[in-house]
Amino acid sequence: MGLTKTEIFTDEQNKIALFAKVFGNPARVAILQHLFKIDACVCGDLVEEIGLAQPTISQHLKELKHLGLIKGNVEGTSVCYCIDPKNWTSMKELMTAFLNTDLPEPDCC
Repeated sequence: MGLTKTEIFTDEQNKIALFAKVFGNPARVAILQHLFKIDACVCGDLVEEIGLAQPTISQHLKELKHLGLIKGNVEGTSVCYCIDPKNWTSMKELMTAFLNTDLPEPDCC
């Protein structure tokens, strides 16, 4: 499989694709839902809640944090994660605008 040439697409197109990729994994969706439910979390709690191994949870958290959907604060030997409200709102606006694109009158196919 060839490399994706992200430079030939707009920033908006690349962001939409990255968000879609994150939401395409049910473990990441479950992590986000759990964080919304409790408003903060220690990674160990996620292992118990989601049922995946610690390294797997850590990798998913890394991806979510890389996109800015969550943020983490070090507290002792643990990291507490929560939803980043500013970035979550920006992502929602971008995705809503894309998903609300109206279809033209059907005159093809």
